[in-house]
Amino acid sequence: MCSTVRLLVLLSIIGCVELITVSTPHKYVNVTTGQNVVLPCTFVTSADTKNLNIQWDFVPSSSITQQVYYYQSGSVIIPEPYKSRFQPPSSPGTTKNASIIIRDMQSSDAGVYTCQVHNLPDVEGKSEVDIIVHVFEAPSTPYCSVHGDVESGHLVTLICHSERGSPTPTYTWTRLDQAKTRRPVLGRTTITGIMEIRNISQFEFGEYQCNASNVAGISTCTIELNHDVGDGVIAGAVIGALLGCVLIVLVVWFIAHTVKKHKYKAIKASEGNEMKSSHRAPEASDRVTMATTAGNLHAEGDDPQA
Repeated sequence: MCSTVRLLVLLSIIGCVELITVSTPHKYVNVTTGQNVVLPCTFVTSADTKNLNIQWDFVPSSSITQQVYYYQSGSVIIPEPYKSRFQPPSSPGTTKNASIIIRDMQSSDAGVYTCQVHNLPDVEGKSEVDIIVHVFEAPSTPYCSVHGDVESGHLVTLICHSERGSPTPTYTWTRLDQAKTRRPVLGRTTITGIMEIRNISQFEFGEYQCNASNVAGISTCTIELNHDVGDGVIAGAVIGALLGCVLIVLVVWFIAHTVKKHKYKAIKASEGNEMKSSHRAPEASDRVTMATTAGNLHAEGDDPQA
């Protein structure tokens, strides 16, 4: 570092310092994700280019400076993250062109790119330029949803949102008729994708389409808005009530059947006991009769002896 400074001071003293001029025709470059971008940078120098030094740096919107490309007297260094999609300048010492190409641009590649050119003894003048790169991304397919009771007189809110898109997409709602012709909507809409329909009526039922758009493209989604949604809720409630009634009837029938079964068993048991009692009574009377008859016979036998 010190030797370089001494050399520059010495060259300035002897009057050999020349001017170098670095320029670019585009201070701002716009590109869509997935596309290739050309970052133009040219320079003018009066000195021989055997000591030519070129460096490209990149400063993302939320990070520190990263080196993209380095050239020194014919030697080239390209950092690993850029090797597979970087095209360096061809023969920059001869063409005086330091332009580069970066392939397959992504949202993370947006930021400020700086082209620096040094060529001893040309050390004075304008030695660098900045290029601001915007990477646009078309909106992803939005998600449409409906909130609220889709019934006449109620408030219904339609929501539309895309997960990706740069710059941030804006949203518009339109109503489609049977011929898929767009018709104006009567609800209050916002650019963030929210539309409110207050006191919805049958005239506002139908198919609605949301358009998410930015400078890179447009994406759409549709949603059906009709009273069938509310009828479905009512039908579900009716079916649930009917099922509840059926369940109650089954429980009552089971209890009644169980009680009846127990009563039937009790009656059968009682009848069995009565039959056993009636069967035992004649046997006892027969035994009494037989005993009485035997006694009488014994008494009659004793009388003659007397």
